[in-house]
Amino acid sequence: MGLLFCKWWLTAWITLMHPFYVSVTEIRHNAPKKELEVSCRIFADDFEKALKAQYNTTFDIIRPADRKQVDALIKDYLSKHLVITINDKVTPLSYLGYKIEEDAAWCFLEAPHVPNVQKIAIKNDILYEAHSNQINMIHVVVNDTRKSTKLDNPESTASFKF
Repeated sequence: MGLLFCKWWLTAWITLMHPFYVSVTEIRHNAPKKELEVSCRIFADDFEKALKAQYNTTFDIIRPADRKQVDALIKDYLSKHLVITINDKVTPLSYLGYKIEEDAAWCFLEAPHVPNVQKIAIKNDILYEAHSNQINMIHVVVNDTRKSTKLDNPESTASFKF
């Protein structure tokens, strides 16, 4: 029991002393619908702090008094910090909304009229201004082929060919 407790305590201490900041973005091409489906998983507390700092406002992302206000902030933030280029053309993303699941905010976006994906470039600097050690994981699925990468702040771009 003593060794197990020591391992637990060491893990807890390291986690508290060296917090980690990670977001996960999945981009999926839905060929039958000819659209891009995008979801971003961001720790809710970190996201709320970053939004409050950037927009100089107060709100509760988990239980917002004004959901439209929070949606507008998230939409604007993501439009600046997540940019997707398909086949050498910037692809406008439509913000669909967000939901809270456990400790994360899941944000959903889509891009209609995307008949095929041969090349995709992503600029993702979500929460980089808030955390110098932010990591953004990216998963892209096209034609049932999954490709992934990890962006460590300040690295903010990735590209894939299919």
